[in-house]
Amino acid sequence: FPCREQPIFSTRAHVFQIDPATKRNWIPASKHALTVSYFYDATRNVYRIISVGGTKAIINSTITPNMTFTKTSQKFGQWADSRANTVYGLGFASEQHLSQFAEKFQEVKEAARLAREKSQDKTELTNPALNISSHQVLPSPIISSNGPGEDKLFRSQSADVEITTEKERLKKMLSEGSVSEVQWEAEFFSLQDNNNKLVAALHEANANVDQWKKQLAAYQEETETLRQRVSELESQGAQDSSSENNKEELSQTLEELELLIKAKDEEIQMLKNQKCGRWEAEGEREETLQKLQELETRNAELERRLHLAEQTLAETLAEREKMQSEVTKVAEIMDVKIFELSEIRQGLAKLVES
Repeated sequence: FPCREQPIFSTRAHVFQIDPATKRNWIPASKHALTVSYFYDATRNVYRIISVGGTKAIINSTITPNMTFTKTSQKFGQWADSRANTVYGLGFASEQHLSQFAEKFQEVKEAARLAREKSQDKTELTNPALNISSHQVLPSPIISSNGPGEDKLFRSQSADVEITTEKERLKKMLSEGSVSEVQWEAEFFSLQDNNNKLVAALHEANANVDQWKKQLAAYQEETETLRQRVSELESQGAQDSSSENNKEELSQTLEELELLIKAKDEEIQMLKNQKCGRWEAEGEREETLQKLQELETRNAELERRLHLAEQTLAETLAEREKMQSEVTKVAEIMDVKIFELSEIRQGLAKLVES
């Protein structure tokens, strides 16, 4: 990035973008958490949110006074960027990180507003006759789970209130399902990241275990050789018991060999302890895999609930169309009855006159 831009705040989060096709689902920008930073350009007096994944910029959003950062859950927030024609979402590791990011967003937004007002005042003082309209920011895309709008139906007041209440309840159910799904997706990617680290550590541990097994076999072979040497020396000492000097040398050699054997035994015990530690790491990996399976089960349950909600909404719309058809038929029948009644009245009036 240019030298004129300086980072003023950084954090780590899972980055998402709204699906441009449906404007409903979130698309993860990466498999792992990324660094998300606020940058300030002192030359242009501009604030930006930037996040880089690999060699490309995942987020490059210029903050304007019209933007709003919305907390949709305890660990997830989003904002719309009309210039980029997208909606960004961030999944944080804790509620505290989300609050810090939201507070900084509000501070930067206020600073951008003051900078814009200062720039406009300066322009008006320089050339008061020049009328420059403020930059029009496109409205944020609406993330909705409802279908297209329907034409207004002529119905009774009680039926209108009942259908409106049902629609609001379905909207709430679908919104809660979408938020929960985003939370589970963020936690899923976090668990997947930890699982990848555990798998790498397990592979390294297995390689180290193989190497330690070879060292252990070599040490055991060396220990056996030393024991045989001790036996040979003891037999030689029994044969040359008449020589005092040989006996002293044999005793010293035996002590040295015993110390060496003790050291090798301690090293073998240390290797065994390290091997037990690697087994514990493998147990943690299995526990993480079990958590992943439970998370996938919960995600499937959420998808099933979402499908049921969509089915219920479709049934409600079908009933609504059926009600409209019945109302239309009743209106047509009433028109026919009114017309027939009018003709009967006219006939009676003629009879009375005659």
